[in-house]
Amino acid sequence: MNLDMDHLADRYVSVWNEPDPVVRKETVAALWAADGTEITETATYRGHQAIEGRIAEAHESLVREDGFVFRYAGDALGHHDAIRFTTHMLPATGGGIAWTGSIFVKLGEDGLIVEDHQFTVPQPETHAVVAELLRRIAEGDPDRIAELYAPVVDWRVSWPVEHHPAVPWIRPRSTRADVAEHFRALGGHCVPTEARVRVEGTFVDGRCAVVTGTSSQVVKDTGKRFTTAFALHLAVEDGLVTQYHVYEDSLAVVEAFTAMPE
Repeated sequence: MNLDMDHLADRYVSVWNEPDPVVRKETVAALWAADGTEITETATYRGHQAIEGRIAEAHESLVREDGFVFRYAGDALGHHDAIRFTTHMLPATGGGIAWTGSIFVKLGEDGLIVEDHQFTVPQPETHAVVAELLRRIAEGDPDRIAELYAPVVDWRVSWPVEHHPAVPWIRPRSTRADVAEHFRALGGHCVPTEARVRVEGTFVDGRCAVVTGTSSQVVKDTGKRFTTAFALHLAVEDGLVTQYHVYEDSLAVVEAFTAMPE
């Protein structure tokens, strides 16, 4: 079959992000045969109306309410009338992969999907824990964040405490309670509505992960904003964070806590 597999896979994944119900309906009709089916681990959806309803429900819950977006992994493979490809679900604002699906479709002679089998791909433990940690940090509850850390944590930031007494959250830490206090101090001394944090990449190698991004905050006491690139080096064991090392522009943070001379 003479077919652009990447184009089909990209259209398939994009329809789950589509906010317009009319466009979704037209796309479903252009992708699936009239009696085509989608089969998941728990249900079967047959025909355009059922598939449209399935996609609309997923869009409402996962995309509109929870802020996720689906992305095609660019890995379509196929032969004869079958194609396999991968889709990832991740936060639209940036962050780690929250879910991965392996899609297997069988096509009719007209190139429309006759059968669509969707499989959930288990996430490696490290990836799943890091994704959940980033989600909880974004929510801002210090105690909920601390629950993801081991009772004893290898905690390090990129500058020694004695050189930055102005920054209240930079202190020696080693316990789960310390972790909660760190995030409580961070939230208490910055303006929550002015926070601008962007995760640009998450890189996982076994039990270790590195998260890169930028953070911009406004300090309550001075009204000054600092913006810094950061790298967060984590380690995960038995579902808990055991290492938390942060590297950032420490000078920018200190200057934001230092009032301008009169």
